[in-house]
Amino acid sequence: MRLLITGAHGQVGWELQRTLQTLGDVVACDRGDLDLANPNSIRVRISDVQPGVIINAGAYTAVDKAEAEPKLAMAVNGVAPGVLAEEAKRLAALLVHYSTDYVFDGTKAEPYLESDTPNPVSVYGSSKLAGEQAVSAVGGTYLIFRTSWVYGSRGKNFLRTILRLASEREELRVVDDQFGAPTWCRTIAEATAQIIAKLSQGGRVDTERALTLGGTYNLTAGGGVSWCEFARAIVETTRSRRSGAGPKVTPITTAEYPLPARRPANSVLSNEKFQRAFGLACPAWDRALDLCLAELAA
Repeated sequence: MRLLITGAHGQVGWELQRTLQTLGDVVACDRGDLDLANPNSIRVRISDVQPGVIINAGAYTAVDKAEAEPKLAMAVNGVAPGVLAEEAKRLAALLVHYSTDYVFDGTKAEPYLESDTPNPVSVYGSSKLAGEQAVSAVGGTYLIFRTSWVYGSRGKNFLRTILRLASEREELRVVDDQFGAPTWCRTIAEATAQIIAKLSQGGRVDTERALTLGGTYNLTAGGGVSWCEFARAIVETTRSRRSGAGPKVTPITTAEYPLPARRPANSVLSNEKFQRAFGLACPAWDRALDLCLAELAA
């Protein structure tokens, strides 16, 4: 089985290259190999590779910058997934596409379900919702995984930012009125690999079974936490492994830290449907964080 990954140098794409190795021939593409902003580049590369599985781990993820670059964000996040879906359908391949908690407006008090109506409040969220809609409009065999607050040991993410600032400052002021589920990129990659393995037989995807399970799922760590609580957990866990007191983590409101793009106040996603469908238990956010930080410390 040949598996094509977009966004190979991103957090999830990097981890996917490792987790998918046992499933077949992995072709990992970065922007130079497959430019998601260029539909022709997508079609040419997929035609060359002829994959049985396409995993779209590439995206425009600069949430604030997207407010000033809506056309580019929409090209990468909104249009490209539809082109990938068309190519996957043409090849009778499985498409795995990642979306985001930011498709919701954050006004719901409880965790969001897959059946809740999206209402994004930012250009980024709108572009990711457009990508979901493009994939589902094409049809074929696809899985859309909504995830949230993705972090890891490499790349630009909240964890690495907090670790850097904790070594530079005596106080960290962090927003405490936005809630989500921090999700380790390795959790996403490992779950993806296990699902593709479950849907494969004899070196190829079981299309009939994949169609039965196809659709949109929330793939996030268990539980929910504010950005401030997440930062405090990072600092305290790191402090326990090192000498020194570490910085004070002070809660602030969203209004005290204005940014170009609005964020949902609550974007915790329920992963119960995902766990029922695939029989996979997502780790709690704090457990996954411990594992990630332990690996960094080692």
